[in-house]
Amino acid sequence: MALGEGGGGGGGSRLRRQLESGGFVAGEYVKQLSQQSDGDRDLQEHRQRIQALSEETAQSLKRNVYQNYRQFIETAREISYLESEMYQLSHILTEQKGIMEAVTQALLLQADRDDPALGPSDPFLPLSGKEAAGGGEEGRQRTLTTLLEKVEGCRDLLPESPGKFLVYNGELLEYDADHMAQIQRVHAFLMNDCLLVATALPNRRGAYRYDALYPLDGLAVVNVKDNPPMKDMFKLLMFPESRIFQAENAKIKKEWLEVLEETKRNRALSEKRRLEQEAMPRPAPTPPESTNPFEEEEEEEEEEPSAEEEAVDLSLEWIQELPEDLDVCIAQRDFEGAVDLLDKLNEYLADKPVSQPVKELRAKVDERVRQLTDVLVFELSPDRSLRGGPRATRRAVSQLIRLGQSTKACELFLKNRAAAVHTAIRQLRIEGATLLYIHKLCHVFFTSLLETAREFETDFAGNNGCYSAFVVWARSSMRMFVDAFSKQVFDSKESLSTAAECVKVAKEHCKQLSEIGLDLTFIIHALLVKDIKGALQSYKDIIIEATKHRNSEEMWRRMNLMTPEALGKLREEMRSCGVGNFDQYTGDDCWVNLSYTVVAFTKQTMAFLEEALKLYFPELHMVLLESLVEIILVAVQHVDYSLRCEQDPEKKAFIRQNASFLYETVLPVVEKRFEEGVGKPAKQLQDLRNASRLMRVNPESTTSVV
Repeated sequence: MALGEGGGGGGGSRLRRQLESGGFVAGEYVKQLSQQSDGDRDLQEHRQRIQALSEETAQSLKRNVYQNYRQFIETAREISYLESEMYQLSHILTEQKGIMEAVTQALLLQADRDDPALGPSDPFLPLSGKEAAGGGEEGRQRTLTTLLEKVEGCRDLLPESPGKFLVYNGELLEYDADHMAQIQRVHAFLMNDCLLVATALPNRRGAYRYDALYPLDGLAVVNVKDNPPMKDMFKLLMFPESRIFQAENAKIKKEWLEVLEETKRNRALSEKRRLEQEAMPRPAPTPPESTNPFEEEEEEEEEEPSAEEEAVDLSLEWIQELPEDLDVCIAQRDFEGAVDLLDKLNEYLADKPVSQPVKELRAKVDERVRQLTDVLVFELSPDRSLRGGPRATRRAVSQLIRLGQSTKACELFLKNRAAAVHTAIRQLRIEGATLLYIHKLCHVFFTSLLETAREFETDFAGNNGCYSAFVVWARSSMRMFVDAFSKQVFDSKESLSTAAECVKVAKEHCKQLSEIGLDLTFIIHALLVKDIKGALQSYKDIIIEATKHRNSEEMWRRMNLMTPEALGKLREEMRSCGVGNFDQYTGDDCWVNLSYTVVAFTKQTMAFLEEALKLYFPELHMVLLESLVEIILVAVQHVDYSLRCEQDPEKKAFIRQNASFLYETVLPVVEKRFEEGVGKPAKQLQDLRNASRLMRVNPESTTSVV
């Protein structure tokens, strides 16, 4: 049997080979399997073997992916090491090349001096790297001075020290970075520590005006891929701007790119050597010998360096590589590693004196901190994907807190969650049934609110000052929820029973937040009070209009329900309304000794009271009470008026029987149910019942019950 192949120790391998074979056809395999199986149990066992094989394959894939990832990381590190070695080798070759070219240039200058017929060349012809490097320090500085004197507004840039010299210069065309439209023709001067950009002056040949100066430390050069007709371009990035330039041809563009990168590397190496030299301990000067025997003890004490004189060793390898390591961590999104490096540096420099090298190192590190902060802020921005829930923000929030920016982390976290809640509510599909939609809305909103509160408590456990911001955010989110809730429940004019059920659902979900000590019930009450008040008054008006309409058609006749089933149904309805003595008003052959108007009024009033109590909270006390009094007065005044106007003794007795049911049964039930639902008695209902009792004592009285 084919199913038996899966059993035993080698069943799994046989099944694997069968599924991995090149001629495997799933349809035929399933057909054959179903024909040869002995029943449902065999199919279930075979399904379990395939499921186990699938899980084993998934685990194997995960292991392979992890192994490949580790190899990729190791390879990247090796490439980084090789790149560093290549940079060092390139630097050595460049130095050797510079020495040879300096010798050649010196010979050429000597030949120029020997032959007076040869004059200097045009200073604005582009200098190659070897031309700018030759001629010695004095010659290079003289060339730079000659060039910069032809640039207006550049007098302050004239070299005051022998360290600044011209490396390369040439004409370029500048283009708009957004629309790729030609802007102007410029002349660029590359010096050993900065790049000067100047624009040509009109009507003055060979004269320029200063435009911008960019230090090489903060300058990045990017090659722009040729896209005809736009070609031979490269981009210069200087935070927060960028500029695009076009060279005369591909050769000059290549020279610009090479000389810019080489000059930046030389600048970085020079800065590194300078820091190393400044960090080296300097030998203390030897004091002159003294013949005073009492100075010996003082000299011994002065030999011990003080804490302020203790040198900071910035030549350590990890400190030298710290800025680059921070760049790598930021690029690889290793936020924790970047903050760990910053903590390590802060701990090392905590008790060290603040010297000039330390300030320069701090400036470089602070720039990386700003970049890291910008990346973390972007991670928490609402523009990012909102999937993953509140936990997806934990990495960025925790690192911002470690950077000492708890307030910003709190603000961004709450903005992110507000956008997530808003998106979840907006994407919720509106159902035909209002109650079904409200169930989904409450589940989505309050679940998100509860998850956000728990995540907030985890992330900001040590920052008590942030909790007030969370409370404000929760109130704002509740307002957004109530807007969606009211639009579906109250604006669509749903029945009072549906509205009461929806509000009940919202209150039950709101109580879940009390598990974490956050009670927002009073907020939802305050936001819903206006809509609920309007719904109660609207439904009250409907009942009053319906009661008045029935009163206008009142004939004061007994009800005939025709069938015992109808009578039993009415008994059950009255019992659910709280009327326990209804049987004393029933007669023989399905007759009821009450009028249709009084019975309908009783059912409608009690239904209104039950639904209103579901909506009740203290702010609605007077609205509900006044609505009840208005409804009851319509029926009481009608009975009072009928008693005074009816002349037929038989009908008058029937009216008194209905009045007795209304005053002695219905009003006490309303009063009792109101007190149970609210928690305290209502004086207005008691006064109404007492006035009714006075009217029953003197039925001929014309005193109003109002």
